[in-house]
Amino acid sequence: MLKSVLADFRIIRLNDPAARSFLEEILCYSGFHALVIYRISHFLWQYPATKLLARIISQIGRFLTGVEIHPGALIEPGVFIDHGMGVVIGETAVVRNNVVLYHGVTLGGTGKNKGKRHPTIESGVAIGARATILGPITIGQNSKIGAGAVVVKNVPENSTVLGVPPAQKIITNTITSTE
Repeated sequence: MLKSVLADFRIIRLNDPAARSFLEEILCYSGFHALVIYRISHFLWQYPATKLLARIISQIGRFLTGVEIHPGALIEPGVFIDHGMGVVIGETAVVRNNVVLYHGVTLGGTGKNKGKRHPTIESGVAIGARATILGPITIGQNSKIGAGAVVVKNVPENSTVLGVPPAQKIITNTITSTE
């Protein structure tokens, strides 16, 4: 768990040019605090006897940070939640490493079915403010989801998604070179 927390901490400087000092990052980044609390609650979620305690801890984290992460979600190390207020990550969501979530992002479900019902976010994805991603879909590696977008279908890797269905625009292969 400590390695995961360190990876979550290190990614702050890589993604936020306003980060000025170690102390500021430890004390003032609510997205980081939410991930630390999530890592504790997720550990407890693994054991049937401590599931309720895991939920209680996650709700305390929600109260303290404004970020709601279900302890059943799978979040890899090295995720950055910037200005996290209003972020919601559902129980069966999977968030891979090097993902950036801005405020108000929802990774939600679309029904009451059992099993996988929340999105999978692959590595290197950036999701803009107030974007909503719903259902058991996959957002491909290195994709960008624009602010306010609503996504209900799979997104290929290296794509950019803008707008809401049915007028949604998906631009594929947005990464052209690394000159």
